[in-house]
Amino acid sequence: MTAKIDFYTNAMSRGRIAHWMMEELDEPYETHWVDYGEEMKSPGYLAINPMGKVPALVHDGAVVTECAAILTYLAAVYPEKGLIPEAPADLATFYRWMFFAAGPLEQATTTNSMGWEVTAERKPMLGFGDLADTLNAAEIALGNEPWICGEQFTAADVYLGSHIGWGMQFGSMEKRPIFEQYASRCLAREASRRATEINEKRMAETGQQPPGQSG
Repeated sequence: MTAKIDFYTNAMSRGRIAHWMMEELDEPYETHWVDYGEEMKSPGYLAINPMGKVPALVHDGAVVTECAAILTYLAAVYPEKGLIPEAPADLATFYRWMFFAAGPLEQATTTNSMGWEVTAERKPMLGFGDLADTLNAAEIALGNEPWICGEQFTAADVYLGSHIGWGMQFGSMEKRPIFEQYASRCLAREASRRATEINEKRMAETGQQPPGQSG
């Protein structure tokens, strides 16, 4: 019997990243659209995610929150989908860059978009150093081409690809040729297109504006 997958999201949130993963997974799932405000902070939803944020996943009764955790969890529990490597060296690469994107990259781009200055004396205190250090490391991550783990597309590409695409779109990351080429490959994937269509349809139905990195 197929385990039930309940997916909680909002079309103007990081839930779009996890939605792309749901489409890559190609398993039946039920989408629960959660509105900002009262619904997202309601007792019912807070019982699923005490942060009152999306996305969240309930898989056969098990709750997973945080995009990187959702993607890694699904890739691990559905290994037959090929979204997580088997070889130890490739698995090390997968974990390394998945959590680089969830930690240093997101921190650096958020700091940049907020206009917070990283002074030279405080740079050693920060896990990401500064934006330049982080973007230079991201270029190293993409050196294997076409994907993070070389020829195998994985959940790490869903996560890093989303951050790079959004970062360039909304100005929190500079456009570098290797980033643009990588983002184009990601956006060209059929699952990415399907997820975008699902979310844009929802936005049109509810009158929402194009997404930023909220939620």
